[in-house]
Amino acid sequence: MTTIEPEAPDTDTDEFERLGEQLVRTAKSSRVRAAVQALVEERTILEGRAVRHALIIDTDVGEVAHFEGLSGLQYGLGLDEGQRSFLHLVLSMVGIGITTLASVQDLDDRRLQIMLRAILRLAGNDDIAVGRRL
Repeated sequence: MTTIEPEAPDTDTDEFERLGEQLVRTAKSSRVRAAVQALVEERTILEGRAVRHALIIDTDVGEVAHFEGLSGLQYGLGLDEGQRSFLHLVLSMVGIGITTLASVQDLDDRRLQIMLRAILRLAGNDDIAVGRRL
């Protein structure tokens, strides 16, 4: 008889989700919240140890995203070009750096959808859906 062992919970996934929820909960403005949500949804950037070290600070309320910590460090974080383009756009949402909206052309389809949803969140618009055209 074969028994199937229940899968152990993916602790990395659980930890990432906990961190994402904490960063969204402690965001101090709608701009920071939209930027954090974009990074959490994109995931690969926030999974980088160097990014977390530069971005996240511990406070009395727990871990908080401090985007100023990333200022000037984008090229030293070990990110590829697509990740860096996405991060530049996210930083521009919170007023850091000079990134033109034209840089969305450097994003792949997945990151472009995430960025479009982030822009809608930033605008306070829940009515417009972002997805693939049928």
